[in-house]
Formats: sequence, C-alpha cells, structure tokens
Amino acid sequence: MSTHAAARVAAPTRREQILREAARLFAERGFHGVGVDEIGAAVGISGPGLYRHFPGKDAMLAELLVGISERLLAGGKLRVTEGGASPSGSPDSLLDALIEGHIDFALDDRPLITLHDRELDRLRDTDRKRVRQLQRQYVEVWVEAVRALYPSLPESEARVTVHAVFGLLNSTPHLTRPEALPDRTATAALLHRLARGAFEAAAS
Repeated sequence: MSTHAAARVAAPTRREQILREAARLFAERGFHGVGVDEIGAAVGISGPGLYRHFPGKDAMLAELLVGISERLLAGGKLRVTEGGASPSGSPDSLLDALIEGHIDFALDDRPLITLHDRELDRLRDTDRKRVRQLQRQYVEVWVEAVRALYPSLPESEARVTVHAVFGLLNSTPHLTRPEALPDRTATAALLHRLARGAFEAAAS
C-alpha cells in the first residue's frame, strides 16, 4: 500500500477516535465543560491539532448526533432489505432484528444517548432538523415492521408504542450502577423481552 493510501485509511480512524472521546467527555461533563485541549489529550494529539479534523466542538457535536441518526436509519433499512431477501424472513424475525440492532446501540453508544438528551438544542437549526428528519424516518421503518406483524394495531398506536420502546431501550445511560446489571448478553436478552412484551401488550 502506498503512503498516500495508508494516510487515507488512517485518517478516518483518528477521526473516529476523536469523536468517540468527545462523546464520552461531553456526556460526562457537558458540552461547555470540555475544552478542545482535553479532547486532544484523550486521543494523544494537541488541542490545536484537532482543527485538522474538525473546525471546532460544534462540528464534533453535529457529526455525532447527525451521524448516529444516519447509522440507525441505515441499519434499520438494511435489516428490512435483508429480511425481505431471506427465504426465512418473516415479520416476526424482522421485528426481532430491529430490536437487536437498537439494543446494540443502547448498550454500546450510551454517551450518544446522553448527548442527544442534553445537547440536541445546541445544534444549528439545519443540523437539528436533519436529526429530527432522520429520526422520523427511523420510526416509520419500525411502524411498518410492527404493523406487518400486528396488522390490527392502528398506525397511531403502533407509532406511540415504537416511541415508548425507544424510551425503554434508551434508558441505559440512566442506570446509576451499570455494574449491578447482568452481563451484556443477559442484559440484551432482558431488554429484548421487555420490548417484545410492549408490542404484544399494545396489540392485545
């Protein structure tokens, strides 16, 4: 691999490191409680060196919140596509796949949930509207999947239930003692049962 090709591969990795540490620090101390120098120190570069990757903290926050909304929507659409292409695909297995994907997010990206709750209003209007647009599209992916499995459930009730399940799954950052939870596999299984139970209750 040439030096230029290696640089192209390395750049996104450093960028991802910066975003991961920025998300962690913003979630722990708040957006205004963290300086560029601290984010730089967390990834082993000078604060000013961050400006080679981002124009400032606002840009990091926007990329974090818009980026996770894009990833969730893309993941949801992919699961729908894979379910439709699979011979064993069914509405039941599609809903399970959507729940599993969101649980992965809820367990592995807890700082981003905290950031969304606390800092969404700090985004520029265009970025905030983009996040909301992506989130609405993601909800509709779920609503279609839920109604495919429970066709008698009215669309409005399906949408309310999807939002309620998101609230349930996205509660993971608010656990004051995560070490008191069962291991990751058991926690994921518990969250999955709770989510399916909510949909069953709505449809019953």
